[in-house]
Amino acid sequence: MTASTLMVQGTTSSAGKSLLVTALCRYFRQEGLRVAPFKSQNMALNSAVTPDGSEIGRAQAAQAEAAGVLPTADMNPILLKPEGDRRSQVVVMGRPIGSLSALEYHAHKPELRSVIAESLARLRKCHDLVVIEGAGSPAEINLKDRDLVNMHVAQLANAPVLLVGDIDRGGVFAAFVGTLELLEPHERDRIAGFVVNKFRGDLALLSPGLDFLAQRTGKPVVRVLPYLRELRLPDEDSLSLADRPARASACAGQVDVAVVRLPRISNHDDVEPLEHEPGVVVRFVEEPSELVSADLVILPGSKSTVADLDWLRQRGFAAGLAARAHAGRPILGICGGCQMLGRSIRDPHRAESDRERVEGLSLLPIDTVFARDKVTADVEVRSAAPSFLTDHRPLDSSLRAYEIHMGQIEPISRAAAPFEILTRNGRPAAAPDGAMSDDGAVVGTLLHGLFLDDGLRARLVGLLRRQKGLPALPGRAPVDARQSTYDRLADSVREHLDCALLRRLAMP
Repeated sequence: MTASTLMVQGTTSSAGKSLLVTALCRYFRQEGLRVAPFKSQNMALNSAVTPDGSEIGRAQAAQAEAAGVLPTADMNPILLKPEGDRRSQVVVMGRPIGSLSALEYHAHKPELRSVIAESLARLRKCHDLVVIEGAGSPAEINLKDRDLVNMHVAQLANAPVLLVGDIDRGGVFAAFVGTLELLEPHERDRIAGFVVNKFRGDLALLSPGLDFLAQRTGKPVVRVLPYLRELRLPDEDSLSLADRPARASACAGQVDVAVVRLPRISNHDDVEPLEHEPGVVVRFVEEPSELVSADLVILPGSKSTVADLDWLRQRGFAAGLAARAHAGRPILGICGGCQMLGRSIRDPHRAESDRERVEGLSLLPIDTVFARDKVTADVEVRSAAPSFLTDHRPLDSSLRAYEIHMGQIEPISRAAAPFEILTRNGRPAAAPDGAMSDDGAVVGTLLHGLFLDDGLRARLVGLLRRQKGLPALPGRAPVDARQSTYDRLADSVREHLDCALLRRLAMP
């Protein structure tokens, strides 16, 4: 039996495609179907690692979680990770094949189409329904002859298409009608209905527009999804940071966490769980002066570590971080941020830059050496040396995290490591991770996803509150925020969309 398919495309980027696919994955799972997400080509710097060590887009990992299945490379066979200068690292079936320009990537597209077809076919063999996500807009006519992700995939999968538009940005009716006008007749026939997303107002005031849209296009409106607040979902990529309003420093009774917004920031969703902690304010900052009031500074991951290290020096962050470290105030470096905090970065194979050796910030006793091959691993770890991350105590149990890095860190002398990796992709590892300064004020780790652990997060926030002279917050039972968010999304589908139509489309 071959699974049926349903596709979500958008009038623009950030229309809500990923969110709707996530909601549909959860909804149809609750309806008793074996569901899998699929996005043939994703461009994102927030990525995740599957249980077998393959790298895929972060959104597809979340969609798989919503569907109750393990993520696989087949769910996102092509991942593009922008590197600047019109180049991207191209990840195919979970493994990088090189850094390519747009023209070089275009030359690979014929063979990539077969990769996409094979991945989709494998998913359809072992599921009842595959919910497919497009990218950008299907009406980008300058790209249609090279399409790998919108109508090409809809035709390949013989999928009906829901077209979603963001009414919060304005112009949604023009976007719907204009998109249809720019599609070819056979593409237009695939559009099965419209979904209006992120609506905040009185639905009665919107009804005349919905009626006009249906009459003008002959397509049904699958109704309107409201603007949902405080969804605990990872952002698709670093571009979402541009939509965040600037945040002031925390109030007197709050913990203030400052994340340096690197130009080539990656996996910034590492800090997302902290943003939802009561009494914690997380700010993404671009000026060294914004570090002064912070209770914790985080130097996040980077797609181009050397280039972002240069930027830190040019903007004055290097001096600001050094002053903070010398004052014994907490700094956490994650992945590329950890590598920048070390003594040096060497790149003998020119894997990331054209410079063989670069001086680091010398706040951690490590050197970094870039290898040709990327490490991508799902890991189980335990706390090793006590650090401020765990309130200077060992954790009660191991936790899950993941690695995505080219650079391998080499400790100088007997540098303490905050974590020990117990397993990589299910196999025993027994390897140290990260490093600490002698006084413990600076901690670095190559691990992503640490803040998803309730115990670690509670200990860190508790320590920061205590150091600030704030009382401890009342204890509360851990809540699986992601699972409750997926349920909220499914509830919203049931309440606001035409579920009878959705079922007919998904289960013809």
